[in-house]
Amino acid sequence: MVKMRAAEFGCAVAVLFALLIVGKADVYIVTIEGEPIISYKGDVDGFEATAVESDEKIDTTSESVTSYARHLESKHDMLLGMLFEQGTYQKLYSYQHLINGFAVHISHEQAEKLMRAPGVKSVERDWKVRRLTTHTPQFLGLPTGVWPTGGGFDRAGEDIVIGFVDSGIYPQHPSFASHNSDPYGPVPKYRGKCEVDPDTKRSFCNGKIIGAHHFAKAAIAAGVFNPSIDFASPMDGDGHGSHTAAIAAGNNGIPVRMHGHEFGKASGMAPRARIAVYKALYRLFGGFVADVVAAIDQAVYDGVDILSLSVGPNSPPATTKTTYLNPFDATLLSAVKAGVFVAQAAGNGGPFPKTLVSYSPWIASVAAAIDDRRYKNHLMLGNGKILAGIGLSPSTHPNRTYTLVAANDALLDSSVVKYSPSDCQKPEVLNKNLVQGNILLCGYSFNFVVGTASIKKVSETAKSLGAIGFVLAVENVSPGTKFDPVPVGVPGILITDVSKSLDLIDYYNISTSRDWTGRVKSFKGIGSIGDGLMPILHKSAPQVALFSARGPNIKDFSFQDADLLKPDILAPGSLIWAAWSPNGTDEPDYVGEGFAMISGTSMAAPHIAGIAALIKQKHPHWSPAAIKSALMTTSTTLDRAGRPLQAQQYSETQAMKLVSATPFDYGSGHVDPRAALDPGLIFDVGYQDYLGFLCTTPGIDAREIRNYTNCACNYTIGHPSNFNSPSITVSHLVRSQTVTRTVTNVAEQETYVITTRMAPAIAIEANPPAMTLKPGASRKFSVTLTVRSVTGTYSFGEVLMKGNRGHKVRIPVVAMGYQR
Repeated sequence: MVKMRAAEFGCAVAVLFALLIVGKADVYIVTIEGEPIISYKGDVDGFEATAVESDEKIDTTSESVTSYARHLESKHDMLLGMLFEQGTYQKLYSYQHLINGFAVHISHEQAEKLMRAPGVKSVERDWKVRRLTTHTPQFLGLPTGVWPTGGGFDRAGEDIVIGFVDSGIYPQHPSFASHNSDPYGPVPKYRGKCEVDPDTKRSFCNGKIIGAHHFAKAAIAAGVFNPSIDFASPMDGDGHGSHTAAIAAGNNGIPVRMHGHEFGKASGMAPRARIAVYKALYRLFGGFVADVVAAIDQAVYDGVDILSLSVGPNSPPATTKTTYLNPFDATLLSAVKAGVFVAQAAGNGGPFPKTLVSYSPWIASVAAAIDDRRYKNHLMLGNGKILAGIGLSPSTHPNRTYTLVAANDALLDSSVVKYSPSDCQKPEVLNKNLVQGNILLCGYSFNFVVGTASIKKVSETAKSLGAIGFVLAVENVSPGTKFDPVPVGVPGILITDVSKSLDLIDYYNISTSRDWTGRVKSFKGIGSIGDGLMPILHKSAPQVALFSARGPNIKDFSFQDADLLKPDILAPGSLIWAAWSPNGTDEPDYVGEGFAMISGTSMAAPHIAGIAALIKQKHPHWSPAAIKSALMTTSTTLDRAGRPLQAQQYSETQAMKLVSATPFDYGSGHVDPRAALDPGLIFDVGYQDYLGFLCTTPGIDAREIRNYTNCACNYTIGHPSNFNSPSITVSHLVRSQTVTRTVTNVAEQETYVITTRMAPAIAIEANPPAMTLKPGASRKFSVTLTVRSVTGTYSFGEVLMKGNRGHKVRIPVVAMGYQR
């Protein structure tokens, strides 16, 4: 969802100008000695302990928490006041809850001075983040399989608070209305505040939306914040934030209407869950880590249960070598310690390997799938040819054909050529008398790719000239161009296959007679456009979307393979209908609309956040790791037709093809909400286990770990592969290695038989072959991997635990053999 626009260039110039005036200043994130609230054990005189155990919420109302928070903030202010003169720096945020530090706007020289100051642990220059950018409840089996167990859709997600760190929310949208539902009572555990709209003076909250803040201090300091389009409030100036909030927790049964057609009913995964908005992303520039960290810090302090993050770093940070310890992931580790489940978009850099932007074991990293809807349409020509294309549009009048007129043949005069008239973006350059009552032919140029031209504008041009419909033909295509169907109010079709576009152009040229100057004497080409409003449902779903980021996971920014599988899970993320903000312009085809159908791992993460809310509602005392385990071990690696999942990939000619998918594409598999509510066994871990994983990962500096966690490395798990995750990854298998796992029974007493399978290059064996667990009991088992042949590639397999009461617990196994 990252596009360069002309406005961004203007923004960049403004920023440059601002920086020239003040001398080169940047935002820096600084961490300092001393424990944050979440891990402070009471060793400062006069301040009681505030630390929480693993998976426990911070009691922010207690006097000990508020007084220690004031103490930390005054230390931050004192340090800055001692080092620098008043007016030469600007402190933007004090971080006290999850990390102890602050964000400050200072010059490079001041940053170097700060780095050398006693008590300062790290100074990192802020860097940018970006957005990772409906039928899915039925596709996932929610209305029949899951909601009735939670009391039906009118109770699904009741009193669970989902926090969204995104581009804000459009509170007037029917997906977030509270007047048509049972009244929402107070949620005592949530203490977030609601900002008031500076223009209307109305609160952003309504019972359904329970908290609303915005964070823009780093963006303002960088000189890129424009209040007229970015809104100095939680208002969504982009659309992305409203879309993700509606996917996870939008109201049930909201009609998706556009251009007079109802495309179906939209619903969130957990339609009764509450929404807490932490706006830190903006339309043109994305956002800054300093603002995002402040938003996460506030969300955890306020008491959210689930965090949905459709955001990832633009590039690796400059100072931390370890992927797991960038300020983003380190803050999220503290969030998980406070009992918050975190779903994060895996990234949109696919289908290439090692493109993930979500790395750590404490985060659920979500890949994007294509669900079972495909929107197809066709153009019938007078010569009998039928050209396939895409277009969410009504058909032309049945049993009638219409004359085809190319935009280039309908120019008012030759001087308008400079406006790329074939794009059909400017009705005023075309001759209405020639176009009226006919089908307008337009060309899909590079302007559509960069966002300066849109299909929506083509349909508006056709309508204003009285055309019966339009055809947009793609004549040349750059590798990897992705075409999404766009809803339009007039008959319209996008011909994406270049060879089909050439068929159309040949037919048009043969049928159109011209004089010696090339002017058209008569238009004789005819055609009609089919109905593209109804989706075709495919059994081959789900498939891993082409753009979805792929593993293997990396442990450092030299791209060394990690002993941890990512992504974790696959969820719908392609062509997802959900709420949109009418002032959002992130997608030119949906400007001014109330709904949008867009794609991205941005759309997949809130599906998991919403389903996690349903699990949390049923099992309120489960840890974030238990929820993640339930989602992963019950997921499926088969499509609707019962065949192994496939992934979209590029062929040698850069066309798209389907290949067999692997855990590097889908993690454990595609989410199955019904099974996740009753997983049988869970792989549970707590804060100590995460520390053990960090301390055992080769190449991580123990001082770096201490900097970010305030903990010494006095706990080891032998090898990072022994971390108790619901997947096994050994990136460098020499001869033979045994890894251990511990499962906990969350159901009745059950006997499980353990079976294994693996690609032939590596032998696999599990021990014991069977075990019986009483309710609440935990048992260890081991898995031994042995190299049979060195292939230079990863081998994939699984461990399957089948219970005699019907539970199935499956974990993926990934290994690369280096030596027999």
